[in-house]
Amino acid sequence: AADLPSPSRGPRPAMTSIGDLPEDVLVELLSLLPARELLRTCRLVCSQWRYVVDLNTLWKRKCQRDGFYRQSYDRSISDWKIFYMLCHMKKNLLKNPRAEENFQHWTLDANEGDKWKIEDLPGAHGSHMSDPRVHKYFVTSYGPCLKSQLITLDKEGYWNQLMDEIRPEITVKDWYAARFDCGCRYELTVRLLSRDWICLEEFHPEPVVIEQWSDAKWREISHTFQNYPAGVRYIWFQHGGQDTQYWAGWYGVRVTNSSITIGP
Repeated sequence: AADLPSPSRGPRPAMTSIGDLPEDVLVELLSLLPARELLRTCRLVCSQWRYVVDLNTLWKRKCQRDGFYRQSYDRSISDWKIFYMLCHMKKNLLKNPRAEENFQHWTLDANEGDKWKIEDLPGAHGSHMSDPRVHKYFVTSYGPCLKSQLITLDKEGYWNQLMDEIRPEITVKDWYAARFDCGCRYELTVRLLSRDWICLEEFHPEPVVIEQWSDAKWREISHTFQNYPAGVRYIWFQHGGQDTQYWAGWYGVRVTNSSITIGP
């Protein structure tokens, strides 16, 4: 019988490893992974991966994937990794801002008159808010009523080097309103504090006095801290007030939907 042809015994092509991929393909693949895995695991694999994980293009691609990117940002953002981290972490640092958990997370610094109370929107002689997520508010009495929260930044993920070198914007917002049938006073204080509780910067506008027979509409107050000193480790937020006619009950200023956010 005729001999059958023998199979080719030439050298097999070398198997391509992930390390042989072009840089742009590796960027595309690694950009699919969570930031935590990139920084804590992938960056330690080898020098090539460390180089790719540190590339601005990888973090810009992650911003595009997660909806944080706008073309107008191209000229203003120098570090896309920090920008991505700030966008990813951005949230309201104040807990229970809409009175949905009673007074949990709040410290009642002043609780006079008939004391703080929680009511449902719109409340007597009140008005609705434009934000459909808000259903309740905190209301003050005829004596001073103030409540506060202290935010520890490193517990929220904002590490010391970030706060000292990048100094991302810190934006504070609060909403307040009066009853139609009674005047009231509203006040707000926000302090950026050091590790030793030294006040490095403060936002403390003049108290707002709303006269009786107002429109009872909800109003927003907002402030953004920029270029503040290095060393910020805590944010202290306090607000409240009272009514101006000293009526028994809860005729003072109403507050809700407060927020503190850090980010670009």
